[in-house]
Amino acid sequence: MQFEVWAPQADRVTLHCEGATRALARDPARGGWWTGEAEAEHGARYGFALDDGPVRPDPRSRRQPDGPDGLSAVVDHGRHEWRARWAGRGLPGAVLYELHVGTYTREGTLDAAADRLDHLVELGVTHVQLMPVCPFPGRHGWGYEGVSLWAVHEPYGGPEALKRFVDRAHGLGLGVVLDVVHNHLGPSGNHLPAFGPYFTDTHRTPWGSAVNLDAPGSDEVRAFLLGSALAWLRDYRIDGLRLDAVHALYDTRACHFLEELSAAVDGLAGEVGRPLFLIAESDMNNPRFITPRAEHGIGLHAQWNDDFHHALHTTLTGESQGYYADFAREPFAALTKTLTGGYFHDGTYSGFRGRRHGRPLDRARVAGHRLLGYSQTHDQVGNRAQGDRLAAHLSPGLLACAATLTLTAPFTPMLFMGEEWAAGTPWQFFTDHTDPGLAEAVRQGRRREFAAHGWAEEEVPDPQDPATRERSCLDWSEPEREPHARVLAWYRRLVALRHAQPDLTDPDLADTKVAYDAEARWLAFRRGDVRVAVNLGKEPAAIPLGTGRVEVLAAWDPVTAPGADGLLLVPGESCVVLAQP
Repeated sequence: MQFEVWAPQADRVTLHCEGATRALARDPARGGWWTGEAEAEHGARYGFALDDGPVRPDPRSRRQPDGPDGLSAVVDHGRHEWRARWAGRGLPGAVLYELHVGTYTREGTLDAAADRLDHLVELGVTHVQLMPVCPFPGRHGWGYEGVSLWAVHEPYGGPEALKRFVDRAHGLGLGVVLDVVHNHLGPSGNHLPAFGPYFTDTHRTPWGSAVNLDAPGSDEVRAFLLGSALAWLRDYRIDGLRLDAVHALYDTRACHFLEELSAAVDGLAGEVGRPLFLIAESDMNNPRFITPRAEHGIGLHAQWNDDFHHALHTTLTGESQGYYADFAREPFAALTKTLTGGYFHDGTYSGFRGRRHGRPLDRARVAGHRLLGYSQTHDQVGNRAQGDRLAAHLSPGLLACAATLTLTAPFTPMLFMGEEWAAGTPWQFFTDHTDPGLAEAVRQGRRREFAAHGWAEEEVPDPQDPATRERSCLDWSEPEREPHARVLAWYRRLVALRHAQPDLTDPDLADTKVAYDAEARWLAFRRGDVRVAVNLGKEPAAIPLGTGRVEVLAAWDPVTAPGADGLLLVPGESCVVLAQP
């Protein structure tokens, strides 16, 4: 088979394959590339030595059987027999479910996660969004320190397990979204700098040197990232990609890398005949990211909307530290602004940043489904000192209100695994670094970070302690017990309503009309013929809906339709969804 590698700074490149070695030749048609042929079957181990140095794994390795520092293995994707007939499932009308393979089950494998997909079918979600699955040192971690961007973490089951997972999901009617990290690689096991200028000091990120998207040599780096992204969509039949922290992708070229990626993904969608999409994580509040390329935008299909989360979180909890401070001044007004305008910071002053931030969305041009709304995510839970979920602080009634606002808002809703039954397990930051120095640095860094916010050292879980990961695994006995069972039934009802009521998936952001009483702690909004009312206060609230026929579609606690005065009496810490033509 043909082997090739980009190593523009090397004078000699040697292929080591199954105990044999052979020198590769420069490719005269492609500067910096080295090629050669060798006998190799599926599973054959190989690596490259540059200038007689150590044998390193292939930057484009499809499998790392022995971890990021071991030899690569040949993968023949054509060997897999796909069983599910799958026409694809696009983003409009979707309900996403964020899942971490290593803690969704105690086994922490893709096969074990696949065995639990029936639960998601019963819940009614449309897509499962996997957190990163690229290889990283050790067995357990969040996955954001991956170092081999074309391969699958071996402890999760490797490439074949991911294919089995996707096939099982598609057979059940579930789309699959994969979280990919292009903005940095992990600090351990990263061999890319030995091969070429994959990173540049032209820009700096929180993780160090930036990925090289615009300095000399960046053409090949961009091609490397594009090829990786398309491989997930093509070889594994993934339906969409979540792009981590795109604001850290520094690119000064006329055609931004993300625009190039968007065009390539749209092209592949036409080639394979099924919808494919890209979801950005961005804190820039820049509508250009989700504006079509034909309208001079970047052309991504959607983005996470942290503003909605922050407004909802402060309204529910009263927290006001850090970035919550901007939203906590008038939380009901902030929540209303996000429900009707998408962004809270749309050119307004951000005290947290000390400057103005964002720009307005054009509600006439940006469909609501292009923003993802959520009350919890891996970031917003796991980056707390103790990884505590909303369920650790709120009553079941308030959790029901959070679910109601998330699942009836004009955005594409996303749930974080376990929230649908008010999981009592935390989701904490955990690592399994094999480098003792790095492990200690991460441990101390975590403690220093939260000590600045008043946390005692012993209160911050040790990321390297296996018990931290164990505590973070879902307890699958909980959904059968109260109050978890009642919360789960409510989530199922809300998801079913979202699928059944066309007004709840109407993409028109301007159609949402909101009223609230901050002192009484209630908020109500209208989307077409659907009315949503939440009472976050402890006392019953009389919420004016106006006169006319009203049908109760779902209620956390029993309610009666409004009388002649048009007032709906909602019990404390409760919520209701109604139809009012």
